[in-house]
Formats: sequence, structure tokens, C-alpha cells
Amino acid sequence: MAHRVKDIAAALGAEAFGAVELLVNGASEPASAGPDDLALAMSPAYGAALGQGQARVAVVWPGADWRALGLEAAIIAPRARLAMAHLTQMLDADLPRTGISPQAAIDPSAQIGANVTIGAFCVIGADVVIGAGSWIADHVSIAAGVQIGAACQIHAGVRLQRGVHLGARVILQPNVAIGGDGFSFVTAEPSNVEKARETLGEAAMQAPDDPTWHRIHSLGGVVVGDDVEVGANSCIDAGTIRPTRVGNGTKIDSLVQVGHNVIVGAHCLLCAQAGVAGSTVIGDRVVVGGKAGIADNLKVGDDVVLGGGSVVLSNVPAGRVMMGYPATKMQVHIDSYKALRRLPRILRDLAQR
Repeated sequence: MAHRVKDIAAALGAEAFGAVELLVNGASEPASAGPDDLALAMSPAYGAALGQGQARVAVVWPGADWRALGLEAAIIAPRARLAMAHLTQMLDADLPRTGISPQAAIDPSAQIGANVTIGAFCVIGADVVIGAGSWIADHVSIAAGVQIGAACQIHAGVRLQRGVHLGARVILQPNVAIGGDGFSFVTAEPSNVEKARETLGEAAMQAPDDPTWHRIHSLGGVVVGDDVEVGANSCIDAGTIRPTRVGNGTKIDSLVQVGHNVIVGAHCLLCAQAGVAGSTVIGDRVVVGGKAGIADNLKVGDDVVLGGGSVVLSNVPAGRVMMGYPATKMQVHIDSYKALRRLPRILRDLAQR
């Protein structure tokens, strides 16, 4: 679908200049843009690439001389990534609304709201509630009693287990699993891992008389708030007695693990391959970088930022920026790293004295 330059600018909350009645069919990187594309050159680093393509219109950075760049029209975007968010929402294709597939297996007691799409080979259990306008792709399984809010998007291969409640406008990417049992086991006598934690590794590790791991079942389910997104192949485990919770507006990347009994606050970001161990509480607006890990039974305060690869082993006060293993304040980590880099030279100098 073609859009006028001035309409795109209005949708972005940006200013348009030049031939604002021109039509564009889609977005493109500058070097590969055709004459009907909107090139995305949102920083000076992309300016030279415009000459390699055929774009007549581009989204450019504040202060850009768009005429000198060979453009007929331009949209000035003060905040590039925010403009990208609005632009991609505007240009993305609508989800196909095909109604309920005859190949779906739906229990008669399920309550299906108005204008719901359910794809082929879905299995919808007893007493499931699906809110109006929700969209469910093929090969999704939804266990008995699950509740799904209005206008949700549930993509192919998602598994929702018993006790799962989704708020409104939740997006689950392919193969998300929510509500599986937590990783929770116990031995008849204190295990080696319990001894190691209690004695900080000082106790001797010995083979127990009975090594059997007794399974602790997860009865608490999962409650996911409104406007939450969960990336492909991520897992959120059910709570043991009380539910695991994810707050409104939180975004979870692909390949993320959220353990049983965890509470994640509102408007958090959990990036790829992050892991949160059981019973930890994460405050609001926390950012957990890629491959970061948080140990069990900890508290992470509001507005904390954890750098990629950080491992949190103790409580973190609100507002801290943390890095490293074990995670420390960012500046402390940087100073420690610099000192470590200098250590070989210091030892060499000492040896020469």
C-alpha cells in the first residue's frame, strides 16, 4: 500500500519537506532503495549510502542537507529509533483474519470472543476464555482453564499450560512456553548443593545415602499483564503455590528463561538468553542485558540496568547500573577491569627490581 510522504510524517510526529505528495510503497536501507522506496538514513553515517541507491525520499537526521543528498523530499526525525517504531507499525501488514479453522479442536465449554482468529491444528481446552479480537496462529495448544485477554497475538507453536492468565494485547512469538513446571526438586537429606551454599564450599562433598530428587509440583500458574511481549522460544515457569507474574508493558526477548515464583515488574526489558532464577523479585523498568543471569531469592530494585553477561548474586538497590561476574556497580567493574589489565605490567616491573 502506497503512502504519501506528508502522511508518513504526520504518523511519525515529524516534519516533511519538499515534494510531500510523493508516494512510497515501503521502507528500505539507503544503498538498496528504489525510486518508490522510503530510504532510512537517520544518521550522518548513512548519508553517503543514499548516493548508491535510487531513493527520492528519505527519513534523515536533524540538520541534514537533504537537497544536497539528491532527494526530492525528506522527513526529519529527531529521535531515529522512535521514528522507526512508528514507521514499522504503519508499514507492517495486518494479521490475516480468517476466523476459526475447521481443523482446530475446541472444547465446547471454551468461551471465544468476537472477531477471534484460531488457526489450523490448534487445541483449545475446557473452560478456556479468549478475549475479543485475539489472533491465534496454527499449532497452538491452550490448556484447560487458561484465560486470554482481548487483542492478543499468539503465534505458531505456542504452549499455554494450566493456570495461565494473559492480559490484553499480549504478543507471544513462535514456540513460547508459559506455565510449565518450575525446576524444583529436593532430596530426603540435605544435598551437596545445600551444603555448599550453607558452608560456602567448605564442607566435604559426599555421596548421599539416597540421591533421589523428589519433584516439587508447580500449582501456582502464571499471570501476565497487559501489553507484554515474549520472544520466540522463551519460557516462563509456573509458580509453586502462588503465580509467577510479569508486569504490564514488559518486553521479553527470545531464548529467555523466567523461573518459578519470579515477579517481574512493569515496563522491564529482558534481553536474549537472560535467565532469572526462582523466587527472585525484579522491580519496575529494569533492563536485564543479554546473557545476564540473576540468582534465586534475590531482589532487584526499580530502574536497575544490568549489563550484558552480568551475573547477579546479591540484592541490587534501585537505580544501580551493574556489570560483571559477580555484578558490581558499573564504575567499580570498569576500575577493576582496568586494574586487572595493568596487573601483568605491574608484576613484571616488580620482578625487575
